[in-house]
Amino acid sequence: MSTTVSGKSGTWRNWAGNVTAHPVREVAPASVEELSAAVRKAAEDGLRVKAVGTGHSFTSTAATDGVLIRPQLLTGIRRIDREAGTVTVEAGTPLKRLNVALAREGLSLTNMGDIMEQTVSGATSTGTHGTGRDSASIAAQVRGLELVTADGSVLTCSEKENVDVFAAARVGLGALGIITAITFAVEPLFLLTAREEPMPLDRVLAEFDELWTENEHFEFYWFPHTGSTNTKRNNRSAGPPKPVGQLSGWFEDEFLSNGVFQVANWVGRAVPAAVPTIAGVSSRALSARTYTDIAYRVFTSPRRVRFVEMEYAVPREALTETLRELKAMVDRSTLRVSFPVEVRTAPADDITLSTASGRDSAYIAVHMFRGTSYQAYFTAAERIFTAHGGRPHWGKVHTRDADYFAEAYPRFGEFTALRDRLDPDRRFGNDYLRRTLGA
Repeated sequence: MSTTVSGKSGTWRNWAGNVTAHPVREVAPASVEELSAAVRKAAEDGLRVKAVGTGHSFTSTAATDGVLIRPQLLTGIRRIDREAGTVTVEAGTPLKRLNVALAREGLSLTNMGDIMEQTVSGATSTGTHGTGRDSASIAAQVRGLELVTADGSVLTCSEKENVDVFAAARVGLGALGIITAITFAVEPLFLLTAREEPMPLDRVLAEFDELWTENEHFEFYWFPHTGSTNTKRNNRSAGPPKPVGQLSGWFEDEFLSNGVFQVANWVGRAVPAAVPTIAGVSSRALSARTYTDIAYRVFTSPRRVRFVEMEYAVPREALTETLRELKAMVDRSTLRVSFPVEVRTAPADDITLSTASGRDSAYIAVHMFRGTSYQAYFTAAERIFTAHGGRPHWGKVHTRDADYFAEAYPRFGEFTALRDRLDPDRRFGNDYLRRTLGA
């Protein structure tokens, strides 16, 4: 295969439709060498360069007015090292394809987010995470990276090689280079038993520490305008597999969680006054269920209803107070919120700009249906999150800048100094990085 180049200027849009970009040209390199050549050519033409995956970020972290790199030809597994317990995969590989390929080999990632449409490079670069008491984000499972830097050279890093780059580039925001391959830690394929159960919000918050301690993976969804949640506990199982039945799975995951939910949001957007009633019905629609399946099928679920999202990581010990303040704000406001609030956790890690860097974290994600005004809700929520020292997810809507991050991340200066060394001319820069990282 060879590089495909489009000289026509076009419009790129992200999945949610809230970010657009107009690159001068698009390039889909078929090899690392071709990607290096594309970066050098961009430099000759005085153009900036950004790589874009599936567009599941809600920020403009991948937007560019220069050269847009599409990695769809850089896919597949390079090698599996069973002795070391690692797999090296091309950067443009979708997580969904990686999960299927690993399962065929009897292998699995340790933890996953709740969707798997993203490319591996996009998911790691923005700090995509699931929920876990002991197991952390996708980036925390990385054992090595290969990336093309601003001068077109190829740099590899790991816990033993270019350690400073490795510490930063696992959540690198595309600011340090374009990732071409990732080495992940993997383990033998395992089963998870999921227990999904409605529960009053007050009970969840009162028992949160206990629920977190007793379960390997605990998360819940609170339905605004109600006192109801739906909880999910995932724990390893010896089996046997008991997956969700085809009919019941279609009814719960497609008909209720996507089809009916889509219609409900259309109604809520057209008639905002109906949203609290819809929220009450939605909170009662999903029933308790238990099932056992291979890990990625339990961690992830289909998300077909499009939305815009803000998510902040707060210190885990601040979760209950933060969420109570969020609920009080919604209750006393005129806001009409049709999407549930998602709550997850992650242990501390050692990645420079990971939202869990150096501290056990809880994540609170607020959403609004695509096409619905979200600014008032997100502004009010962000005020609460930042009051508790929150760190925004790099790929989700926020208004924070470099001054804020310099206070929020003790090692922020390490990252910006490394960026100055690897990309002094800001070949991989854009407006988003200028705001979040500084000039």
